[in-house]
Amino acid sequence: QVQLVESGGGLVQAGGSLKLSCASSVNIFGFYDMGWYRQASGKQRELVAMITRGGGTNYADAVKGRFTISRDNAKNTVYLQMNSLKPEDTAVYYCNARDTWAYWGQGTQVTVSS
Repeated sequence: QVQLVESGGGLVQAGGSLKLSCASSVNIFGFYDMGWYRQASGKQRELVAMITRGGGTNYADAVKGRFTISRDNAKNTVYLQMNSLKPEDTAVYYCNARDTWAYWGQGTQVTVSS
């Protein structure tokens, strides 16, 4: 059974940084890709960043140059380093992994104060 557990969220001032972690209960190399999504209050869930099995990355325009996704296959963990945070980055951040199915974590709250 696949379980994804996010951690690292919290409250930070604008301009600050946070690093999110997503720990998988299974070997992450088996997934086609893994990503981070976010959902702000009253809005749809949106892709923030994605990393493929081969290490290729893709970012939403709103976070390019500020966020970095990475993976540590030995630790079965994917990270999202978030720098220069803005109030509009406030959301619940979800980890996602895909193989034949799509798996989701429970989410971690990120709140950026102005």
